[in-house]
Amino acid sequence: MGNLAQREAFGKALAEYGQKNERIIVLDADTSSSTMSNHFAKRFPGRFINVGIAEPCLVDVGVGLALGGFIPFLNAFAALISLRAMEQIRTCVAYAHTNVKMAASYAGLSDYKDGPTHHSIMDIAIMRMMPGMTVIVPSDEIEIKKWVPIIAEYEGPVYFRLSRAETGLVHNGDLKLEMGKGITLQQGKDVTIIAIGSMVSRSLKAAEKLKAEGISARVVAMPTVKPIDRDLIIKLASETGAIVTVEEHSILGGLGGAVAEVISEEIPTPMVRVGIRDTFARTALDVESLLHEYGMGVNDIVSAVNKAVIKK
Repeated sequence: MGNLAQREAFGKALAEYGQKNERIIVLDADTSSSTMSNHFAKRFPGRFINVGIAEPCLVDVGVGLALGGFIPFLNAFAALISLRAMEQIRTCVAYAHTNVKMAASYAGLSDYKDGPTHHSIMDIAIMRMMPGMTVIVPSDEIEIKKWVPIIAEYEGPVYFRLSRAETGLVHNGDLKLEMGKGITLQQGKDVTIIAIGSMVSRSLKAAEKLKAEGISARVVAMPTVKPIDRDLIIKLASETGAIVTVEEHSILGGLGGAVAEVISEEIPTPMVRVGIRDTFARTALDVESLLHEYGMGVNDIVSAVNKAVIKK
């Protein structure tokens, strides 16, 4: 299997699942060639709606379709749907608990060339605070393909966060997914790295570097940021005694915040958060340079783990 960009993997998976479930309706905010919902549009033009550059309208049309018994997948840039349509999501999706699925593409810093207005560094925090909202952040194309039918068949609102970029393969075809459950990718006894999305493959690379330093790092993917796997987090903290969270998002309110909430209440444990540190990121020529600039490279994860181990 090749290494597809997350948006392309999702677009193809959604079109494939659309063949199996005729209740799927796909909507886009005039970005279908970017979000790759055009794969679905080409196969099922009668079940595809372009609402134009109007994210609040996108959400409201999706809500109407959900109330009519369809399963709408809304496609838009993560920064735009989470901010421009925040009120509609709160009131018509979360509060009303409508069966709307939001595929939020170009998340994190992956829309590097469009700058801080299009960087999506606070969307997880926004969606986490919506009562009844499920938040999922997949780590590779294998996971994305397996999530699509699970999300479609789940009754309730879902925010599915996708990168524009390739994110590296971390799973194999035997992967089993369950909402609210983390995935242990590598065992270790000295520290646990909990990562999401594009940071999972980087965390595995960091664990290899740490091995050479004599540090045994457990690596866990936590695709369901809400509801988060509290039992697993408590187990990890108890067994390894130190936690590092890694996310392509602000360290405020995202994965790091969710994990900190659990361990502060249940099992106080030394912890270090890797992510964007209360700043906007500049425009760049590629996403890799941004990740390194703002402290999310492999070596940054290694440094964070060393700090966490010292805190033990």
